[in-house]
Amino acid sequence: MNAHLKVQPHHVERSAYLYIRQSSMRQVIENTESARRQYALRGRAVALGWRDEQIIVVDNDQGESGASAAWREGFQRLVSDVGMGRAGIVMGLEVSRLARNNADWQRLLEICALADTLILDEDGVYDPAGFNDRLLLGLKGTMSEAELHVIKARLRGGILNKARRGEFRCPLPTGLVYDHSGNVVLDPDTQVRETIIHFFETFARVGSASQTVKAFRTEGLLFPSRLHNSQTVFRPLTASTAVRVLNNPRYAGAYAYGRRHYRRTIDGKKTVRARTNDDWPACIPDAHPGYISWEQHQENLKILKANGQGYDAARASIPREGPALLQGRAVCGQCGRHFRVRYAARRGRQEAWYICDRAHTYRGDPLCQSIAGPPVDEAIGRLIAEQMTPAAVELALDVRKEIQARHEEADRLRCRAVERAQIEADLAQRRFMLVDPDNRLVADTLEGEWNEKLRILAKAREERERAREHDQFILDEAVRERLVAMTVDFNKLWADPDTPNRERKRLLAHIIEDVTLVKLPAEGTTKVHVRFKGGKIQTLTTLSPKSSAQQIKTQPGIVELVDKLLDDHIYSEIAELLNQQGYRPGEAARRGRHTARFTALRVAYLVHQYKLRSRYERLRERGMLTKQEAAARLNIHEHTVTRWAKHGLIASHAYNGHYCLYELPVSDLPQKQCSRWNRLVDRAAARRQNASQAKNSQLKTKGT
Repeated sequence: MNAHLKVQPHHVERSAYLYIRQSSMRQVIENTESARRQYALRGRAVALGWRDEQIIVVDNDQGESGASAAWREGFQRLVSDVGMGRAGIVMGLEVSRLARNNADWQRLLEICALADTLILDEDGVYDPAGFNDRLLLGLKGTMSEAELHVIKARLRGGILNKARRGEFRCPLPTGLVYDHSGNVVLDPDTQVRETIIHFFETFARVGSASQTVKAFRTEGLLFPSRLHNSQTVFRPLTASTAVRVLNNPRYAGAYAYGRRHYRRTIDGKKTVRARTNDDWPACIPDAHPGYISWEQHQENLKILKANGQGYDAARASIPREGPALLQGRAVCGQCGRHFRVRYAARRGRQEAWYICDRAHTYRGDPLCQSIAGPPVDEAIGRLIAEQMTPAAVELALDVRKEIQARHEEADRLRCRAVERAQIEADLAQRRFMLVDPDNRLVADTLEGEWNEKLRILAKAREERERAREHDQFILDEAVRERLVAMTVDFNKLWADPDTPNRERKRLLAHIIEDVTLVKLPAEGTTKVHVRFKGGKIQTLTTLSPKSSAQQIKTQPGIVELVDKLLDDHIYSEIAELLNQQGYRPGEAARRGRHTARFTALRVAYLVHQYKLRSRYERLRERGMLTKQEAAARLNIHEHTVTRWAKHGLIASHAYNGHYCLYELPVSDLPQKQCSRWNRLVDRAAARRQNASQAKNSQLKTKGT
């Protein structure tokens, strides 16, 4: 269909929108011919009937990619005006100028079809409401998107192929620079190099990024940072910078590409996701000089991973300031997980507890184990002091001698490699010396081979020296004597109260691998299974501290003594006897109170709590009678029983204060109103009268 037939009067009444875009600012500056072609579409609109003032140019998306409409304000404005019915025609040099994304292109076509808006490109005018035109425009959009994919694939493939060879130049971290030949070398600034070397040495010593930051702050050191203009400045070290340096493989001399994956979200924001080492497109160890070895870099990553994990991971964390000696090394003997450490301030000091509560936290199960730290830590401290003996040092020396013999054998093999490289270099030298100097084509080739053999020889020598420095630990007699003498100093150092807890844990880390704890509540003990670095296992047994209820509990010996005294004494008498012998109640003994004393009420509580036979039951078993039973047996009144007991005619035994049981004579029972009774009463009255008179005479004597 003719383009003029598609343009209707109602189209010309609305505005004509000319969309102009180029993908990058470099294209905007250099590809001026494309810009002229796009602006020339104004003439096509005028030829179709639009006035010049009706043509609206949308060119504020210059230098923006057409892969998405999220960040293109001009395209969003165009779609909005088309949807509001303001546009009669939308013009673009080609589909790729409007959109490289098929989703954005189809959305524009749908809105144009609903708003009855035409589309014009270099090939003609299209009506999105018509099936044939809609089909053709859809194919053009698909081809434009495929073209972008092909372009990206070509560029991406070239970059990856170059990166796999380690030749793609990437921005280098602080401390590494490119030389004039394009090779990666250490920064020529001595201060930068020494600071980075000190950083890695500090991390190897403290084992934590945050502790490294604290060490730099304590020492007053600054860390180098490179700005975008390649200028290096020194700033205070931060935790994020420390972690970034430790994670960067370039410091280990490794070429790495594709460590992160970038993608855009629906709102146009860029997201970053870190990849694992196996997913990196390129990783070439020992590609250039570094500050640490690749093995040390891997070890640093393991330490960071262990430090960054929560208590769910079975791990041995770095030493910290708390008094828990087995922090990060105590393993639960029931579930196999590492204990968490909890601290509590008790009796003016900080005490540690090893707690395994994963099941309680996640599933609501009871606590697996909760073990007091001081008894276990004291046992481990004594064990460490015992293990550091001169015999242990002698054994370590024997092991070192064996390892030294193995390293000497490996060094002999490396010497053979150096000799072979020396022979090949001498051979290449002789070949070069025999060639005619005027024959430069052959001489240059032989000179290159000679230089290559010399580099191989130098590399073999450097590797041998590096290996020898790594394996060099020959101990002379003076060093051996110092090691033997160090055992005494070690015990002093371990017992010194001024030694920080962090240092004790570091010393422990060189000797013990882990410690498995099993609590035995029935026995009141804890089994401590110690696994040393060399594989040796030793088991200790420690007494578990008593609980608060157990600490205030009365001693079993006191309970046994009360049980014996109940045969002949009442509660108040027993309390007095216990106090005279220096016994104290359980709670007072735990708190060190010497003023607390036993009372009749405390003794009664012990009898009831420990279910001892009462004095009443004991007297009844011995045949004692109550007042009613004694009165019935003697055929007298109960008051008479009381008077007879008072005057000694029958025996009375107290069992609860003033309550008594009575013991009758086996023979010659007293009779009521007999001569014997009268004589006894008279004698008792006479004794009372004599006692009263003696008391009065004493009072008169004191008064005079």
